[in-house]
Amino acid sequence: MATESTATAPKGDALDAGVLKVASVVVLGAIMAILDTTVVNVALQKLTIEFSTSFDVIQWVATGYLLALATVIPVTGWASDRFGTKRLYMLAIVLFLAGSMLAGAAWNIETLIVFRVLQGFGGGMLMPCGMTILTRAAGPQRIGRVMAVLGVPMLLGPIGGPILGGWLVDAVSWRWIFFINVPIGVVTLLLSWRLLPKDAPEPAGRFDFVGMLMVSPGLAALIFGVSKVPSAGGFGAVEVWLPVLAGLVLLAGFVVRALKVANPLVDLRLFKNRAFTIAMVTMSLFFVAFLGGMMLLPTYFLLVRGETTLHAGLLLAPQGFGAMIMMPITGRLADKVGARKIVLPGMVLLVGSMAMLTQVTATTPYWVLLSALFVMGLGMGCTMMPITTSALQTLQPKDMARASTATNIVQQTAGAIGSAVMATILAALLAGKFGVPTAQGQLAATAAILNPASHEAATGLAADAFSTTFVWSLVLVVLCVIPALFLPKSRPAAPAVSEDGDEITPPVLVH
Repeated sequence: MATESTATAPKGDALDAGVLKVASVVVLGAIMAILDTTVVNVALQKLTIEFSTSFDVIQWVATGYLLALATVIPVTGWASDRFGTKRLYMLAIVLFLAGSMLAGAAWNIETLIVFRVLQGFGGGMLMPCGMTILTRAAGPQRIGRVMAVLGVPMLLGPIGGPILGGWLVDAVSWRWIFFINVPIGVVTLLLSWRLLPKDAPEPAGRFDFVGMLMVSPGLAALIFGVSKVPSAGGFGAVEVWLPVLAGLVLLAGFVVRALKVANPLVDLRLFKNRAFTIAMVTMSLFFVAFLGGMMLLPTYFLLVRGETTLHAGLLLAPQGFGAMIMMPITGRLADKVGARKIVLPGMVLLVGSMAMLTQVTATTPYWVLLSALFVMGLGMGCTMMPITTSALQTLQPKDMARASTATNIVQQTAGAIGSAVMATILAALLAGKFGVPTAQGQLAATAAILNPASHEAATGLAADAFSTTFVWSLVLVVLCVIPALFLPKSRPAAPAVSEDGDEITPPVLVH
């Protein structure tokens, strides 16, 4: 007999103890998945030496994880409905844990890549499934606050990852960048079993197997091709345009088919909701513009200023502090006012901080750089999660699993494109200044900077390349303002109210 879960949102807007318990579990899972990505990135050089292999091969440690992530995300919405979010979330943790333990014990580069793919299958389900659980537990009128909670690991992961990874690789062993997930994962699994609300599987329709054969490989091919842009030196290389073209053809075919079949793997009918569509467009441009720009910062500190990986991570900390200050405030506001009133001021802060970075040189005072990063963090706290909140606030609880899947697909794809675009622009500018092909731009700059005879001139040239790249990032951030102007300017309609004054919230089924 189905009954109403205690996780159903109570009357009032405050986050109650039940929702906070659910949030703690979801945040732990998010921290585990996001930290793992950034921690591994700083260890690639060490792994190249450890396994006596080439950098092209070792890149598959990161690329294999990313492609597994892209492959499994589209299936998560259907699987959440079919098997229940709690079961799927616990399965994702088990897969991630197994992949982590096996990767830490890897005996050659081939086994490490295979185990990273297993990790990616688990990691790809953690974020969309966790987002679905959290938004269902909180209810539509408190999505802003729970998104602010979920946003903390998303923002701190890129900052804390290099610090933790640098320390583990230097002071302990590269194996511990994977083993560190084991205690976190075990705790998360136990808390998931105890604290997450039970939910019965819902009618999910027939599995769209043909759709999976189109959208999962299409998304993986697109992201793979885009990820090869920096190393290939541009979009003209065969290893770039061929997978990108194949991915776009598969995704276009999926879109045409999804509009005709009854139960598509990714529900494109969600885009009939104007607020959801505008938020997705804004989010796409935001992730292309901003995540690409964020990628430049640690590279600037490492290449131009000669900082260690650990110090570069510490220097990015003001960005996280700014976001942490602003997120609780904007999370509360997102449930009371329209997203436009929060996002547009955040865009102003981002534009201002990015404008400061367009003036960087090889000797820019650190207090100027850290001030720009702090302001940037404030802007991030005003934009990233309120945009996501705007996408989800007007949807029905039954749509949350499919909407979370669509949101994560947009974030992964746009983030990969943004990083590739900014890396390519930077490589091209460095190549022009050092007179080498685009694919060798960063290598040539590094060699010139390490040479004492050319160090001073080379750092100046490299800094010029970074400042020009930041101009491009600034232009893209400004473009984000256009769709942001169409975000809702007022709070979404309140839920229906019963005769005795209680909120009518859809029941969460238990078995």
